[in-house]
Amino acid sequence: MEFENGTQIKINGHNSNPKRFTDDEIGDDHFYTGIDTPLKPNAFEISDEDKKIRIAELFAEIMDVMGLDLSDDSLRGTPNRVAKMYIDEIFSGLHPKNKPKVALFDNKYRYQQMLVEKNITFYSNCEHHFVPIVGKAHVAYISSGKVIGLSKLNRIVQYFAKRPQVQERLTNQIAIELKQILNTEDVAVIIDAKHLCVSSRGIKDDTSATVTSYYGGVFNTPDKITELQNYIKD
Repeated sequence: MEFENGTQIKINGHNSNPKRFTDDEIGDDHFYTGIDTPLKPNAFEISDEDKKIRIAELFAEIMDVMGLDLSDDSLRGTPNRVAKMYIDEIFSGLHPKNKPKVALFDNKYRYQQMLVEKNITFYSNCEHHFVPIVGKAHVAYISSGKVIGLSKLNRIVQYFAKRPQVQERLTNQIAIELKQILNTEDVAVIIDAKHLCVSSRGIKDDTSATVTSYYGGVFNTPDKITELQNYIKD
């Protein structure tokens, strides 16, 4: 099956529609359906404040079903705290209004080699279980005539991380955004992350990590890949 953004999913060599699989069949697999974050067409018709009110109501109901005493001083404010955290912090990257504003500058230094911003710490959340993904992103590009402020590289990573994510999608979203902003194919993104859905539940493997990468343009050559990997080694 091919999605509008060109992404294809193949199972045993054949194009497959993910909707044919049940939730149990997908299970804990690292499964996703495309590069774009799945959002409803009317995702932003409700204001942030109204979303917080609704989330607080629903989370209070979850806590009540779990048997927690919401009249307790420690728990009483939890639904509102969770709602604020969801909208203003850990899932703020869902809303386009929070996309970082990026200014480009002329490459007056005529620096033609790769620029690498490494060890960008990020916190995201697995879209399958809503538990944290914690990792580091390494971002590189070669100027096509323009350069970007270093802090903006961090902000772009954070923007796409602050939403329910799958690591493969996060990697591609950062790379595609940088390619569009910098008007170049010469972009690379490497992400090394730990998934709490693996370490704190399910298989409970606390030692494994997941590495994903995107190599575009001249970065998609053995020499440049080796050069970049040498730069990001601790």
